[in-house]
Amino acid sequence: MRQFEYADEKISDNELMIAIPSVTIGVGVLSLPSLIAENTIGSDGWIPILGAGILFVAITWLIVKVASMYPNQPFISFASLLVSKPIATILTILLALQGVFITGFVLRIIADIAKEYLFDRTPLEVISLSFLLVVCYAVSGSRAGLFRLNMMFFPIIIFIIVFVGIFSTNWYDATNFLPVFQTDIQGYAGAMKNSIFSLTGLFILFFYTSLVRKPDKAPKKAAYGMTMVPIFYIFIYFMCIGVFGYAGTANVNYPIIEIAKEIEIPGGFFERFDSIFFVIWMMAVFNTVTMAFDSSLYALKSVFNLKKMHYILVLTPMLFFVAMTPEDVMDVQKFGDFVSIYGLVITTLTAVVLFIIASVKKKTSSEASKRRNSKS
Repeated sequence: MRQFEYADEKISDNELMIAIPSVTIGVGVLSLPSLIAENTIGSDGWIPILGAGILFVAITWLIVKVASMYPNQPFISFASLLVSKPIATILTILLALQGVFITGFVLRIIADIAKEYLFDRTPLEVISLSFLLVVCYAVSGSRAGLFRLNMMFFPIIIFIIVFVGIFSTNWYDATNFLPVFQTDIQGYAGAMKNSIFSLTGLFILFFYTSLVRKPDKAPKKAAYGMTMVPIFYIFIYFMCIGVFGYAGTANVNYPIIEIAKEIEIPGGFFERFDSIFFVIWMMAVFNTVTMAFDSSLYALKSVFNLKKMHYILVLTPMLFFVAMTPEDVMDVQKFGDFVSIYGLVITTLTAVVLFIIASVKKKTSSEASKRRNSKS
């Protein structure tokens, strides 16, 4: 069977916009309400989520802005112009490692969740390897095809979450949202840290912006895409608080899954709605993993010019090893913290440094051009 090939590997600015929530919204949102509720009182958790969202919208705009200054150039090319080829190579490898870490962490988390709620007799290794093989098959094909999948899956994911929210309103208790504005500064800081950790994944923009057909519109569309994420998270957080209260939400590992388990469709059309929820949510996780893994392949291929399949064959056993290294829940949590901190530091520093240097060079070049024109 011949592989379908697109006319080109270019993407639209709308596809880039949808790729941002697609890679950001994954397994993290399942536990985010619980982590936020541990540090806040009442419904105050929306404040740190909004604060983290504003911060990441700014970072998103910075990344895409600096990449769009050098249209159709891969990251290593324009980074070499700004900080020299050796430093650009190091940054590319560090960003590629972030994709490897995210992929390995998500593989482990999805295996743990699937074993707890669906396949209680299936070994973690089998669940993780099965999912990894599907991801490898996806990234071995067209890169543009991944963006088409995002465009197809994302509306379905939004629909299922809104659906859960609507059918859970019968369990809402208005008193669960009270009191308001009672959380101290330390609580807000802890909740914002957890919110920031759930928003990582923006490193893909360093590489995918070069694929956009109209890069001049990309920064604005990317900011729109990132704006969807905190709105989505706040909606889920309020849903969980309305049902469980902040104390109950803090003591449930995956509150949104627990809500989905209890939903009953009128007429008994679905007896186990949580199984439908898992199928749809697997799409979100699939988007996250494929984009992270493919970004690593894209980055490494720009440094070492080998075939994509060679990288897949080398990285696949490494990813499986990374996913299976944590021994228990505490190790998985520590690994997740490491992945989040690593990604936040690398992505933010790279974006800020490159943007400052690019802005200074652009200003210097503009002033030099004006001087030449005035002399002539």
